[in-house]
Amino acid sequence: MDIIMNYKLEEEDGYKYIELGEDKNGTIVILYGLMGEITDFAGVLDYFPKNGYKVVLVDLPIYTYPLLKTNIKNFAKLVKDFIVKKEIKNPIILGNSLGGHIALYLTAFMNEGVNVSKLILTGSSGLYENSMGDSYPRRGDYEFLKKKIESVFYDPAIAKKERVDSLFEIVNTRGSVLRILSLAKSAIRHNMAGELTKINIPICLIWGKQDSVTPPEVGEEFHSLLPNSTLNWIDKCGHTPMLEHPQRFNEIMSEWLYKN
Repeated sequence: MDIIMNYKLEEEDGYKYIELGEDKNGTIVILYGLMGEITDFAGVLDYFPKNGYKVVLVDLPIYTYPLLKTNIKNFAKLVKDFIVKKEIKNPIILGNSLGGHIALYLTAFMNEGVNVSKLILTGSSGLYENSMGDSYPRRGDYEFLKKKIESVFYDPAIAKKERVDSLFEIVNTRGSVLRILSLAKSAIRHNMAGELTKINIPICLIWGKQDSVTPPEVGEEFHSLLPNSTLNWIDKCGHTPMLEHPQRFNEIMSEWLYKN
């Protein structure tokens, strides 16, 4: 059992996850993005278990899953199987970037037996993602990677040295790089544009106005295609609103959950 941000990372039947709180108002399942970290959701993990929600963060094996299975479809199946195993009823799924894409795929194609009740998507891929540019990943170039990571955030200071060091190690490991590329190609291959109009559950979109990875027009397109969606903006914010403006993110999410 690992300890991350003072939370226990449980391990059961090959799944790793953090589980907090009691299901009085519902269970929120969190899926982070490619190159994301568990700590990106520290604000959500602190707030919602104290306000009547069970919160379960799934630690996706992005860099260790069998290479041939490292794609959107198989990660959606992994999350579905986890939800079924944990007997989570009518989950609310919160996904950032790749995590949002996985949540959409699961809801569109694998929802039988899961019954996702609501989605919260923030900086989600699924329509378009400018992940790191054509030249990424560039192995061995620390400064290049540092600048790329800083560009993801409105305030580059959020890209702390620990984050850059961790990702530098990842992109200099051949197996990890191959999985990153496999997922990036899978995200393009599994474009969700043709499926979004069929997803009728309530969906909350929370977007950074300065998101350079999934720019504002992507949030607007999601909103136009998803029939039961609400689009919320956070100013002076890049690709990870829940990390960059945790208090405002929690306010938006909490108010929306109360109304839906």
